[in-house]
Amino acid sequence: MTEGVEIRLLSLLEGAREATGQVVIIDVYRAFTSAAVAFRQGVREILLVGEPEAALDLRRQGRGDLLVGERGGIMVPGFDLGNSPHALAGMDLHGKRLILCTSAGTRGVVAAVQASQRYLAALVNASATAALLAGQSTVSLVAMGNAGINRSDEDELCALYLRNRLLDRQPDRESLATLVQDAHESAKFDDPAQPWFDPRDRDIALRVDSIPIAMRVENRDDLLVATPIAGP
Repeated sequence: MTEGVEIRLLSLLEGAREATGQVVIIDVYRAFTSAAVAFRQGVREILLVGEPEAALDLRRQGRGDLLVGERGGIMVPGFDLGNSPHALAGMDLHGKRLILCTSAGTRGVVAAVQASQRYLAALVNASATAALLAGQSTVSLVAMGNAGINRSDEDELCALYLRNRLLDRQPDRESLATLVQDAHESAKFDDPAQPWFDPRDRDIALRVDSIPIAMRVENRDDLLVATPIAGP
């Protein structure tokens, strides 16, 4: 995918609203690392919701088996789990349907109304996502940052890595992981005042290309539904 392709680098909720073509919403810490882990653990689909009230309403309707997510990094009251890839990694989720609601990632998916197709990405599934997009003419990479309001290094670096993979380049994964590890947002996982940020979540998120699953989003009966696509 090296000729005739337009790759746009966008950021935050504003970028999600502006994005066109094949739109990749990026959230490394932690939404779409959690989603990729959930699919690896057997989840069949994930309902993506922008606001906690809507997620809780879907749960009351019996539309999902597990309600996962956060606001301000903290699990929302009434949810089953916070936004933790480590917690999901220890569960047998075969055949389950998740409802996921987060401060940045899922809100970005909801905001990307101009997309012809939406995808979810993090460092763990970046190359699988790039492989699925091979041959597309317009790709928008949206780094969601902190709450969709402030840019964050991990999402911006993931967008740059994805762009390189789309151009058939292979940056050094270990160097990339080190850059993200040393970035500002990574420090919160070592902050005892924020115990809801588990350092094991960061460790999983930094395993570049460790999950060969792309995640495509469909609009189905007015719901945004992510499903897994195995990579090459």
